[in-house]
Amino acid sequence: MKSRFTKVNTPLEGLYRIERKPIVDQRGFLCRIHCESEFSQLGLDPRPSQINHTFTNGKYMVRGLHFQLPPYCESKLVSCLEGEIWDVVVDLRCDSPTFLHWHAEILSSENQTSFYVPKGFAHGFQTMTERCQVLYLHSHPYVPDKERGLNPMDPKLGIDWPSPVKRLSERDKKHPMIENNFEGLEV
Repeated sequence: MKSRFTKVNTPLEGLYRIERKPIVDQRGFLCRIHCESEFSQLGLDPRPSQINHTFTNGKYMVRGLHFQLPPYCESKLVSCLEGEIWDVVVDLRCDSPTFLHWHAEILSSENQTSFYVPKGFAHGFQTMTERCQVLYLHSHPYVPDKERGLNPMDPKLGIDWPSPVKRLSERDKKHPMIENNFEGLEV
């Protein structure tokens, strides 16, 4: 059987754009977002242990940049089901040649694309439309006291947000700037 997914490399090792191949007819489409056997064949962590769904009301809102500390690091499959987001990840793997580099891509209901975010990355997004719904498949459950975040406005990261950032959550506003002694994550 032909795969319904294409795995596309990005500049950050282990981070992939997943292009979904919908089946389209006069009624609309059917699109597979996840398939354990196909993801295994692509060399991706195939088993979600938690699925989250967010709705963001308002253009240019930012959520993130979130991650969990070892041993609770998680890989994520991120898909935009309504609207369009500028999805951004930051490599926090201490032994990576792209440590503290970021990469972003547009995910939308139109382009049928997901991001496969490996363990050791911080993740966030900016909404590009008024209404956005995002589905996340996580490889590890949420552990509140092991969650951390990076400040999306940190000049050390130099993220070139498409539009000025609006209305960060109180939690995201409080994420610290990266200190010189930040060593990253061992995953």
